[in-house]
Amino acid sequence: VPTQLFTDGITNKLVACYTDEGMADAVLVRIYGRRTELLVDRETELRNFQVLRAHGCAPDLYCAFQNGLCYQFLPGIALGPDHVRDPHIFRLVAREMARVHAIHANGSLPRPILWQKLHKYLSLVKTELSPKVSNPSLPQDVPSLEALEQELAWMKETLAQLGSPVVLCHNDVLCKNIIYDRTRERVRFIDYEYTGYNYQAFDIGNHFNEFAGVKEVDYGLYPSKETQLQWLHSYLQAYKELTQGHPGDSQVPEEELETLYVQVNKFSLASHFLWACWGLIQDKYSTIDFNFLRYAKLRFKQYFKMKPVVTALQVPK
Repeated sequence: VPTQLFTDGITNKLVACYTDEGMADAVLVRIYGRRTELLVDRETELRNFQVLRAHGCAPDLYCAFQNGLCYQFLPGIALGPDHVRDPHIFRLVAREMARVHAIHANGSLPRPILWQKLHKYLSLVKTELSPKVSNPSLPQDVPSLEALEQELAWMKETLAQLGSPVVLCHNDVLCKNIIYDRTRERVRFIDYEYTGYNYQAFDIGNHFNEFAGVKEVDYGLYPSKETQLQWLHSYLQAYKELTQGHPGDSQVPEEELETLYVQVNKFSLASHFLWACWGLIQDKYSTIDFNFLRYAKLRFKQYFKMKPVVTALQVPK
């Protein structure tokens, strides 16, 4: 059986196994990265994979084993930063995200995983990255633990007040996790390691941050307000159709659009903070060839750069 190793992932190793030259019969085998169980709850990931599959938002899952998964290969291309700025494609992405967000929680009122996740990552930074002494040594130009704890407390107080709905979120819609199938004119999201109930605005803000890329990060590519409003309009239209049953012509009030814009940009801070802490932990354990420390520093830098900008944004009264 021929195999092909995909090198885009920076958390796991991904191998396609196939017999057909065009890879029409390919199955994917994903091997979890070293110590990623610190960052990812694998049981929850499996459960969410099955929920998404049941709603037509994920491929077939064939089996799970101790250190990985085997699932259906989705034909199409993994997107790059240039694709996600293309209005035709970003409308498909917005609608697909709305589809995931519209999966109902079976009557329960789910809690957002954001705070629990941030506290967990920060405590891992504290315990895993420090020598066994009372003052953990963080690399230079990474904020002190005290500063990070203050920022987390500030975010929790500020962002939780914004009234963003809690929905089923992918939580990691980076370009390479979006597969565009040109023949069917649709996109699907892959990799559900971080999927869980979370603030709607976090999932979108996190995706907008990913416009900047991962290997070569350029925040000049963060979408302009005009692009964001077009994206959010497509999203809200689809979300209303799916949750309120108004097919095709859902009106999106200006105020609602502006409110979501403000929420999304404020929540993008939490995304920077989360992935910066993640990068510090990966830097210690991952065997994947990627400069995680540099990535973490970039995310912290962008967090502090954007904080005054997004703090000034006001939700319309």
